[in-house]
Amino acid sequence: MAEALKVEVVSPEKVLYSGEADMVITRTAGGGEIAFQAGHAAFLGVLVENHTRVFQTDGKVIDLAIHRGFVEVSGNPTKVSILSDTAEMSEDIDIARAKEALERHQQTLKAESVDAAIANAVAGKARAQARLTATGTGFTA
Repeated sequence: MAEALKVEVVSPEKVLYSGEADMVITRTAGGGEIAFQAGHAAFLGVLVENHTRVFQTDGKVIDLAIHRGFVEVSGNPTKVSILSDTAEMSEDIDIARAKEALERHQQTLKAESVDAAIANAVAGKARAQARLTATGTGFTA
């Protein structure tokens, strides 16, 4: 049997997940999705809003919406630490609220010409998309 990873997902509010896993998939700034398994080389990356998956050793998948932060891979045995500004377990996400936020931010992007409003709408849209993807709901852009 393959060696398991030690995984921690932490936000300022709480530890969302701490346990063992076979693989973690997340998304880094400028690098796209990246997967980590036991034996991965040391790594430090900046996270963007994304749907992160933790593939547990029992076959279950933990789905999280990550809203920026850092990922670090270190040690032997391999440890993956995700330190997020804000993170949510998929079951804690209010799907209706996320859909409303996505629609609101999409409308702002269509109508606004002020740079600050556009930047806020882009960031809000990314957060809503990460939430909806983590819940398996999906979205249309």
